[in-house]
Amino acid sequence: MKLKKINAVLSLLAVLTLLIHIGYSAFAYFTFYYNPALKTLTSLPFIVVVCLHAICGMCAVFLQSDGARLDVYRKQNMGTFLQRVSAALIFPLLIVHLKTFTLLQSSAAGGQWGMFGLLLCLQVAFYLIVFVHVAVSFSKAWITLGLLTDRDKQKRLDRLAYILCAVLFVVTATAVVRGQLLMFLPK
Repeated sequence: MKLKKINAVLSLLAVLTLLIHIGYSAFAYFTFYYNPALKTLTSLPFIVVVCLHAICGMCAVFLQSDGARLDVYRKQNMGTFLQRVSAALIFPLLIVHLKTFTLLQSSAAGGQWGMFGLLLCLQVAFYLIVFVHVAVSFSKAWITLGLLTDRDKQKRLDRLAYILCAVLFVVTATAVVRGQLLMFLPK
């Protein structure tokens, strides 16, 4: 249980550093203001915390049995299923995310508009997967830490997390895609 509690703390720190990272990124794309030092300052802590969270999460899933069987408790474990699938999908999309700007730049310069469109779609998919993961995981971290025990409060917190993540997804995707279209599409 200690590993799960450490992971719950790391997940909440990951949410905080995610908000800082996407906050700066959305600001940078909306205003066309880019500061490499601020980008590093907002992304590096996020990367470190997320890597630690991922390692703890994988250890918890593979080394500890938590009884989350989708075939037996379908409705109750759908959130856990989405949590794990989204976590797995984050990794391949993260690789593309880290290279998206450079790949978009070279695709636009080479007139490879199919690849350009695919990259934009993959980027939006990455944001969607990240926010799905956060939304379905948020209340579970509080439960694991023993700070949330009331089922009704959990449902309200879940609803709030879904709404906030949906809004953040729309804002983030809009800011980044709009900014990249303005930067790379021919005038």
